[in-house]
Amino acid sequence: MKKLNKISIFVFLLLGLAFSSCETTDLDLLDDPNNVTLDKADLDRYLTQIQIDFASFMRQMGRNGAQVTRVEYMFGRTYVNNFEPAVLDGEWALAYQRMFSDMAGAEPLAVETENFKHIGVMRVIKAYTLMALVDFFGDVPLSQATQPVEFPSPQTDPGADVYAAAIALLNEGIALLDEPGNPIDNDFYYENDYGKWKKAARSGLMQAYFNTRLVDGGAISSFNGIASNSNNYISSEDDDFQWTYATGFVETQYDFRHPAYNADYNVSGGAGRYRSNWLMNEMLENDDPRRRYYFYRQNDCTPGASCDPSGNQERLQCSVEPRPNHIPADQVYCFVEDGYWGRDHGNDEGIPPDGLLRTIVGVYPAAGLFDDGVIGDPDHPFGPASQGDGGGGAGIMPIMLSSYMDLMRAEVFLAQNNNSSARNAFNSALTKSIDKVTGFISVDPSADSSVAPTSGDINAFISAQTQAFDNANTNGKWEILGTEFLVGNYGNGILGYNSYRRTGYPTNLQTNIDPNPGNFIRSFFYPANEANVNSNIVQKPNVSQQVYWDNNPPSPGFPEAN
Repeated sequence: MKKLNKISIFVFLLLGLAFSSCETTDLDLLDDPNNVTLDKADLDRYLTQIQIDFASFMRQMGRNGAQVTRVEYMFGRTYVNNFEPAVLDGEWALAYQRMFSDMAGAEPLAVETENFKHIGVMRVIKAYTLMALVDFFGDVPLSQATQPVEFPSPQTDPGADVYAAAIALLNEGIALLDEPGNPIDNDFYYENDYGKWKKAARSGLMQAYFNTRLVDGGAISSFNGIASNSNNYISSEDDDFQWTYATGFVETQYDFRHPAYNADYNVSGGAGRYRSNWLMNEMLENDDPRRRYYFYRQNDCTPGASCDPSGNQERLQCSVEPRPNHIPADQVYCFVEDGYWGRDHGNDEGIPPDGLLRTIVGVYPAAGLFDDGVIGDPDHPFGPASQGDGGGGAGIMPIMLSSYMDLMRAEVFLAQNNNSSARNAFNSALTKSIDKVTGFISVDPSADSSVAPTSGDINAFISAQTQAFDNANTNGKWEILGTEFLVGNYGNGILGYNSYRRTGYPTNLQTNIDPNPGNFIRSFFYPANEANVNSNIVQKPNVSQQVYWDNNPPSPGFPEAN
């Protein structure tokens, strides 16, 4: 795994950027003297800032998508209230006021010095960012963006046009990466391996064609044209497009650890977040070997489960209350067995003193603790985590992994009724995902590997899942594949959110705890800080407006599991 802490601390001090600051990014960041601005940055400082902001943008957008699809816990009983316009102000600012503005400042410097590889990398990053903006908001500014003098209130461009521009940027980027230029001082993703950057670009092209297969009759053909040669795209873990975090602080000001680690391992009262009951229950019921890596249990019994809760019922109020009438009896509610202590979708109750009891993020992807607890075995006890435990937060932000590419290939094959090829791609996606996740045990020096799933356990799981896919009817195949889009994208959430809107699967997602949560978010509100000042952006009346590539039936009714 590439290590971020090899990067010069001087560079970070020069930037004056804390990762956590991106959560509250404001629209006037270009006036902040601690950030890179047009009058005091050279080309490589620009690109350093752009890469950092890109990782933050993708992580935050991914977390939003993961919350609505039950991969992460969503606080708030209705979708509209939970994701009101101000919630995504920071993400919008990262894209437009930081990355795109910095690119506009950096490109003339790159052209002047003939550093065309720098431009190629910026093209790839911008294309991925633009696609994510369309995926979450629909129509967004592009042609008039980052031209404040001429267009102080940029108009939105149709989502289809922005996607077309992203495809053009990726193709330009591939060509530019073959042009002359000096190495990038700090290439955090591929360490100046431009062959891998080109694979990331072609994988972005595949993603664009993949997302638009419902509205573009030629998209699958374009997708398959790239996919026909595995050397074209990210097909192995060595090529994975990811950001790598580091451990610790610089002079106590700048924290370079994974934010999910910070939330759960750096709070005096214990964990700062809840894990999703749906995801934990899904993985427990399927005996998914990745669960010991995704989650760390601080306690061996959840109140309400078939064990002795040791007087903790008051810390999980729903465990002493009747099940709501609208939640089916066969669906997970309130608690999960074996000490997986999380929360239900939309639970907005107050926070009891359970920070040292609830389940927290594990060793993947946030570099926390590997879960080596064994119920009833005193040699493998459970206990609360503390700052510095596990891998110390030196985890990753997955952007595009080889397993994701195989999931895309599986869906395309299934859409073409090529069940045998879909089965093989699904099997490959599972294998690659589990290989990557289980490899993270080495990140936690305290992990007891004797508890880790064996190769036999892993092979049995992959075989069982593949056999289930083989035996299922068409709907069943979509159900299994849709579930893996969510489970296997843990740590990101963008592809899972897109998959759910594109296919409507899986249909077994946990029901919202509120019987009237409102329509599922087919696209998010425009950020308040933009809509309130830009006269050319009219705020959406609701979150039911579909992005251009989503031509499925309107909500309510689709997706089925709202």
